[in-house]
Amino acid sequence: MKSTGNHSQEENTLRSFYEDHHEAYFQATAHLDPTPSLTPLVDRLKPGATILDVGCGSGRDMRWLAERGFKTTGFELSPKLANRAKHFSQQKVIKGDFTSYDFSKLSFDAILLIGALVHLPHDEMAGVLLDICEALRMEAIILLSLKEGDGFSRSADGRVFTLWQPKKLDSALEESGFVILEFSRFNSTLNEDDIWLSYILRR
Repeated sequence: MKSTGNHSQEENTLRSFYEDHHEAYFQATAHLDPTPSLTPLVDRLKPGATILDVGCGSGRDMRWLAERGFKTTGFELSPKLANRAKHFSQQKVIKGDFTSYDFSKLSFDAILLIGALVHLPHDEMAGVLLDICEALRMEAIILLSLKEGDGFSRSADGRVFTLWQPKKLDSALEESGFVILEFSRFNSTLNEDDIWLSYILRR
């Protein structure tokens, strides 16, 4: 999927935000317990499976997974946050833009997308997800989480989040050829007003 002009402007804004606030973001997220969100994924994986964490942020999830014997690689837009994640997790992190990166040159047993696609417009999410899934091996699985709600929301720091209703998201995923293996809803640890929709998928 090629980036558009609008996409490029938005990506530069997001990159600037996470570059400028990388330490605050790290401190706010690195030490949260990811066990509830990651357990549905690891329960379906073989020991030592390879996992690509797209939008790896602080590296928290990679660290948790590596401690349990999984082989993890991160992918992060912000170079400073990518470096922070690499040191915290002691895992490899690819610096790049997932809307234009060639994922077909990678090969993983699973992809982790926890909040990674929250800034994409509704009509672009499925296409970007399909492009990222070029990194999947046969019979591989995806953990995807997006925010529940209607339309869009804007945080106090100016970031825009795309919100989804479960039925609309179910339809978008199924129309794109994904099989929904498991679904759950849970409140955000950072903001109890935010509800996350979590999916285990297979292509």
